[in-house]
Amino acid sequence: MSETTAIVTGASQGIGQATAIRLAKDFGALVLVARSRENLQHTAEAVEALGAKALLVDCDLSQPAAAKLVVEATLSAFGRIDALLNIAGAVPQVDLFEMTDEQWDAGMALKLHGARRLTLEAWSALRNAKGAVVFTSGNSAAIPKAPYAAVGTINAAIVALAKAFADRGIADGVQVNSVLPGPVMTGRRRSYLEHWAPSHNMNVAEAMEHFPREAGIARYGQPEEIAELMAFMVSPAARWMTGAMLRMDGGEVKSL
Repeated sequence: MSETTAIVTGASQGIGQATAIRLAKDFGALVLVARSRENLQHTAEAVEALGAKALLVDCDLSQPAAAKLVVEATLSAFGRIDALLNIAGAVPQVDLFEMTDEQWDAGMALKLHGARRLTLEAWSALRNAKGAVVFTSGNSAAIPKAPYAAVGTINAAIVALAKAFADRGIADGVQVNSVLPGPVMTGRRRSYLEHWAPSHNMNVAEAMEHFPREAGIARYGQPEEIAELMAFMVSPAARWMTGAMLRMDGGEVKSL
């Protein structure tokens, strides 16, 4: 059991799926974590086609027991954890004055606390491997708006959490960073546009042009572009980078 091993959460779709497939070029084994086993199977097939092993762990990371399940399954199968990429976590896009406590709690439970618990559970193995952790935040951490209050608040909290883990990681030999993607064309975003466009007298193609213009960027990003950044962040080339917040957003955030 000496395969270099990366855990990727949210690996059933979008950025998580693209990242898992990209990392199959660099790691001997990928542990794919998400709630849908059927969707994870598609990712596993792509990973294995590139020559890496794939372990599927279908669980809900918003549940406290899930982190231990993932880590135990990983160590049982591969004996080590070299990288952890915390990507899972859709947060409801509800206006600040309309969002319920239950919706706030659900967003926090998966994206923030799920990543926190999994990182804590994996820390000992990461320390042994002198491994790397990436937390996925987003541009709304820097530009919070009332219509997307929870997204911005939780993403800002993730950046702060990553900084705290990075501080501990200096002593323990674990590299920790966060990535802040801008607007990326995932399946979830496409579904949103398909729902939004007719009510605004647009077709989907027009909506896909409208939102980038509104954000002040040339186009949507692609999951594979974020995956390349993720791969760099857990590569030997990035070993001296820790506590960093890397933004990949097509220029959406204009501030320094």
